[in-house]
Amino acid sequence: QVQLVESGGGLVQAGGSLRLSCAASGRTFSIYAMGWFRQAPGKEREFVASISWSGGNIYYADSVKGRFTISRDNAKNTVYLQMNSLKPEDTAVYYCGADPKNKVVVRTVDYWGQGTQVTVSS
Repeated sequence: QVQLVESGGGLVQAGGSLRLSCAASGRTFSIYAMGWFRQAPGKEREFVASISWSGGNIYYADSVKGRFTISRDNAKNTVYLQMNSLKPEDTAVYYCGADPKNKVVVRTVDYWGQGTQVTVSS
């Protein structure tokens, strides 16, 4: 079993920055891929970024490339999402997800956090 708790969301003006954190507990965090996803009102949940167990393989959605950075600290069982140059269209609930079956990239999320709201005002 894996428990995930996100934090760091909030209200920010367009062009601003936020850093989200996702703290994991339970099964060994350091050996599986983690990802960030988001869901805007009335839309499907979408992929944002994925990071491998070692941090050596990272993938981003085209919409956030160059603005968002995913990272992880296995000693702290935490994955981060640094979000810069935020836009109103980034407004969503952000979720972290764990894929214990894969080390390199998130393919199927078996565990979700509760989500954290990010609101970007224009």
